[in-house]
Amino acid sequence: MDKGYIYGKIYDRRAVGQLHNAYLTVTLALCLAVVLSLFLTLIDGVRRNGARLEAECVTDIGLQSILAEYHRELMKQYNLFAIDSSYGTAGCGKANTEAHLLRYLSGNLSYDDIFLSDYLYRDFLGLAVERVELTKVSILTDHGGALFRSDAVEAVKADVGLGLLQELQSWMQNVEINGLEEGTEENQKQELDSEIREWVNEYDGREIQVSEDEWKRAEVKNPTDGLEAKKRMGLLRLVVGDEANISPNVIHPESLILNRMQQGQINYGNMAWEGNTETEQLTERFLFQEYLLRYMGRFGKECEEDALRYQIEYLVAGKESDVENLKSVVNRLCILREAANAMYLMSNEAKRGEIRLVAAAACTLITLPALTPLLESAILLAWAYAESVYDIRTLLAGGKVPVLKDDGSWHYSLSAALNGSLQDESTGGEGLAYEDYLRIFMMLSDLDMLTGRAMDMVEADIRKTPGNAAFRLDGCFKAVEAHIRIGSSYGFQYEITRQKSYE
Repeated sequence: MDKGYIYGKIYDRRAVGQLHNAYLTVTLALCLAVVLSLFLTLIDGVRRNGARLEAECVTDIGLQSILAEYHRELMKQYNLFAIDSSYGTAGCGKANTEAHLLRYLSGNLSYDDIFLSDYLYRDFLGLAVERVELTKVSILTDHGGALFRSDAVEAVKADVGLGLLQELQSWMQNVEINGLEEGTEENQKQELDSEIREWVNEYDGREIQVSEDEWKRAEVKNPTDGLEAKKRMGLLRLVVGDEANISPNVIHPESLILNRMQQGQINYGNMAWEGNTETEQLTERFLFQEYLLRYMGRFGKECEEDALRYQIEYLVAGKESDVENLKSVVNRLCILREAANAMYLMSNEAKRGEIRLVAAAACTLITLPALTPLLESAILLAWAYAESVYDIRTLLAGGKVPVLKDDGSWHYSLSAALNGSLQDESTGGEGLAYEDYLRIFMMLSDLDMLTGRAMDMVEADIRKTPGNAAFRLDGCFKAVEAHIRIGSSYGFQYEITRQKSYE
């Protein structure tokens, strides 16, 4: 027998070898337990962190996906990006968008679309969406339409120079300083005609003795009667001609956004927003107006598919029909031009001399010193009105007219103004175009009202397109904040809050 000595004792050598093998087995088992625990811990850490990463990635993808569902017609017609929360249905609200977001999140977490997923793959993370909530939204109509204006400005500010703003400010100063919007000329003319009519009734046809045995009838006439007869035809007919060429389109504003805002019947967002500083407000307003002129129609630049063809005129006048809106703008143009033209005539001595000669000739065989000043004033205002008709016809034909005229830009002679057909117009000239006068009128308008009417036009136009009969601007989200909870079948969950917008 093979024996040996260990610590003074005799052992069988084969037993000693077996003892050493037992020590190795216990050590390996302990090491494997530690390594396996570490390995499982690492696997769990990988699962948890991988799950968090996937949850965050899926959340970002889901939010980007709902932003990608921007309203196509709104972008096509007005270059505005927003989520239509009605999705072509009759009702709009956060619940619809939450449902779309849930579908995107669930789809991105699912393995169902992977080929042979049941045989080749195993869901290592086991993630599923447990809750989706839009905690905050920003709507285009929030803050009285300020967000709508802001988006409109963003759409054009890279293309519009601010040099035109300085010109517009100069035009505004001329209008405001000279009181061209006060509109007193027509009332003055009516009062003058009334007084002149009393003189005519009293002295016209009176027998006057011109010699010892000769009597003649005196004539006292108002030289502006012929022009007044033309004026009774209506200004719109004088400047447009055939009214059959005017758009007959009509809208029903009671169902549009401005009326709903005034009634408090709109959806409101709950996301904070910082407006522009006072120094930036003028620039923003100018750019907003340029956006409107670029994307909305007006007389001479109509769009056949729009709810109203004269949309800019609607922004200024706010009437239900194209006819009424154009008539209102034309009347306002006439007030401005008549005041400017009367101011020029009063400052021009040569033309004042012509007026005095015509006034003196209005009375034959009789001298009426008290009547002469009345006739002079009436003739001056009539001449200014006739020139205003020419100005408006020129503007509507695509020509230009300066705010304040001089000898070179004046058109009608006095005889042509009193006796002519008032059919003259020009397509050239220097000064302001029709679009520039619309810029002045918009700048003089209340900004909130201008914004509300602009949103009316957007809503009315979009509703004319297929599938958008119930479109509402107060259902269009510009930005969203979502709170999402994603759980795992391995016993953990993640809560993520993200905010996304089109900016």
